Amino acid sequence: MMEFAELEHPGPSATNGQIAAINLNSARRGAWARFAQNRRLPGLAEAIVDHERLTLQFFGDVDALDRLDALAFQFAREDDTSRAALVQAEVASAAHRFDDARGYLSRAAQIGAPQEAIERQSLAIDQACGVELDAVLAARRRLATTSHRTEELVPIGAILADLESFAEADGVYQQALASYDDVSPFPLAWTCFQLGMLWGELVPTPDPGLAACWYLRAIGYLPGYVKARVHLAEIYAAQGRASEATVLLQPALSSPDPEVRWRLADVLVAQGRLEEAERHLEAARLGFGQLLERHPLAFADHAAEFYAGSGNDFQQAIELARANVANRPTRRAVRQVQTISAMADAAAAASKLRHGHMQDPASSSAT
Repeated sequence: MMEFAELEHPGPSATNGQIAAINLNSARRGAWARFAQNRRLPGLAEAIVDHERLTLQFFGDVDALDRLDALAFQFAREDDTSRAALVQAEVASAAHRFDDARGYLSRAAQIGAPQEAIERQSLAIDQACGVELDAVLAARRRLATTSHRTEELVPIGAILADLESFAEADGVYQQALASYDDVSPFPLAWTCFQLGMLWGELVPTPDPGLAACWYLRAIGYLPGYVKARVHLAEIYAAQGRASEATVLLQPALSSPDPEVRWRLADVLVAQGRLEEAERHLEAARLGFGQLLERHPLAFADHAAEFYAGSGNDFQQAIELARANVANRPTRRAVRQVQTISAMADAAAAASKLRHGHMQDPASSSAT
């Protein structure tokens, strides 16, 4: 069994991740209960947005997007101030409906929303869409000069990675870890996950061993971190460690994120457990279909990858990848369209070649 090297430094300590997850769920439920009693309580709708986004980001609770839509609708019916418009913008951004989000921000500005709140959301949208990244980077750095908070530094690292300044991105992420002075495991797990992505997928020559170390640390901070488990399982599977990948994914099966079942199906195939794999693959296909009906832009990129792979539908994959790049024309989205198009062309050429070989014997006998 191949083992990955340990990271040099243990990293900051934090609250036990399982306890933090329980606390988050308790706070989320409590906030919703208070919202049902009084929807206009100061800061309450905004707190629910934060809770639900964490639930989606870390625990793969894709149903959070439906709850957020309900929140934005109900809050807008009760509150006609800029708060409602800002909440609507955040909810639209969470579902990658960036044009809608910009419209809500414009309305928020017209009715007197704080400029800082508008700027922060605008920066997040521009960064997600790959728009004027140099300007976004400069603005992010201005915001970080006063606080040096992890939450301010991690987006800077992400922009630098998008701009292919990989060493500088790594340095910023390391600074984000070193400067952390709180006890919540969420920002730490997020930073470690970004480092895993950086070294596992973004650099020109990936280092899967180093990426695995960072994913392991993210899971150490937050055992329920679904995306970290999925990405680490991909590394294990690529190294021929299918049984370990299976063990890693099993605890994430309670998440409604269909990617978990997709990746589990792949590693089960590698183990020859074909009937189990088929059940999980069908569950993944159903899950992606349902999500695309409800929140197509939020899952277009991952669904495109699924259909280009185990989902076995290149036409659907290309359509989704094109929808994604039209919505958020980042470098990564552009590369995805190019990659899937090339895969589809290669598959079509191979199919044509096989078809030609099948026809050759009949053609020979006819002459």
